[in-house]
Amino acid sequence: MPSRPFSLLSLACLLALPGTAMAVERVDLDYHVRLIPQDDQAEVTLTLEDGDAVRSLDFNLGDEGDYSDFQADGDWSQTGSRGIWKPADGKAQLSYRVKISNQRDSGRYDARMTDTWALFRGDDLVPAARLDQKDEVRLVSRLTFDLPEGWRSVETGWPRIGKNRFRIDNAERLFDRPTGWMLAGKLGSRRDKLGETDVTVSAPVGQGVHRMDIMTLVTFVWPELQNVFPRDPDKLLIVSAGEPMWRGGLSGPNSLYMHADRPLVSENGTSSLVHELVHVFSRIRDTDRSDWITEGLAEYYAIELLRRAGGLSESRYQKVREELAEWSRDVDSLRTTRSSGEVTARAVLLLQELDKEIRKESKGRHSLDDVARGLMRLDEVSTDDLVEITEALLGEPSDVLDTRLLR
Repeated sequence: MPSRPFSLLSLACLLALPGTAMAVERVDLDYHVRLIPQDDQAEVTLTLEDGDAVRSLDFNLGDEGDYSDFQADGDWSQTGSRGIWKPADGKAQLSYRVKISNQRDSGRYDARMTDTWALFRGDDLVPAARLDQKDEVRLVSRLTFDLPEGWRSVETGWPRIGKNRFRIDNAERLFDRPTGWMLAGKLGSRRDKLGETDVTVSAPVGQGVHRMDIMTLVTFVWPELQNVFPRDPDKLLIVSAGEPMWRGGLSGPNSLYMHADRPLVSENGTSSLVHELVHVFSRIRDTDRSDWITEGLAEYYAIELLRRAGGLSESRYQKVREELAEWSRDVDSLRTTRSSGEVTARAVLLLQELDKEIRKESKGRHSLDDVARGLMRLDEVSTDDLVEITEALLGEPSDVLDTRLLR
């Protein structure tokens, strides 16, 4: 027995000695993007400072044929939708071309390049990949744009570290790639700092985008948004454009897109802009036919945050509830992989009732906000997860959640 304290002391001393911990090797990974409007393409080059640090990058290239002209230092192989790069030792590069514009079946674009501007997602510039790297290596990623003549600027949802240059750092990913909405060309932008976040609203010149209106609404709901979803991203980018872009809103990492003609607050008392902001800040992803949670929470808070900020009177709020009830009266189940507008409306009503139940049973100590914050901490959320978190707050089963809508 006397030897045990000695052993623990010896171990502590050993761990305290310098050099016993393995040092992390920082290796630069630079993304260089050259936009080529005449070809509706971008030329992308990945440069690894030390190719020996990465065993392979296995890319998901999709089935659309958007990526072409691959050239690599080291070994490149492509089979179907997968492309694998095994970098050469020393400084190594992989380059390719990617198509920018993407036209939906409706004929509208969710990514577009013209002679004077380009709006797209960084997720498409650099496809998702499985990274196999050596132990104790950390890639330090940066993104640089080479713009066509006459194009004045570029905006991304990542912190700017120089002219047309950005730092890419996502603690949730092993492979740091430049995701989120991006916009380049002849732009008009409005900027402000809200809390710890640099907010930019940007659109191509001449698109009829009311940048200051957007910034004002974001500023109006910001305190309420952060009360529910306590995140402080370094940057938030809101991009917009008019015809023939897709007439809706879409969120992305640290960024969101809104069509220029979308009202900031709709006649039914909700807001597409706030809806997408909730997606950006909550980052809730669903599984097991539980899209009603993701879309329902976003729409619930699109109404609720306006209400809390003073933008909806109680009478107007009750009118919104009546319209949601009328719209969703034929919905008999919320369980689906992709919610319709009617399903989302019915989900909002259920969540409103759930919030009332939680507040009443906890005597005001808890609310649906606590459930939302719990869901934020999960990689994916299911209906069972929401039920479990709610019951943990209540200390008993929820009457509101005991419904055929969730079966």
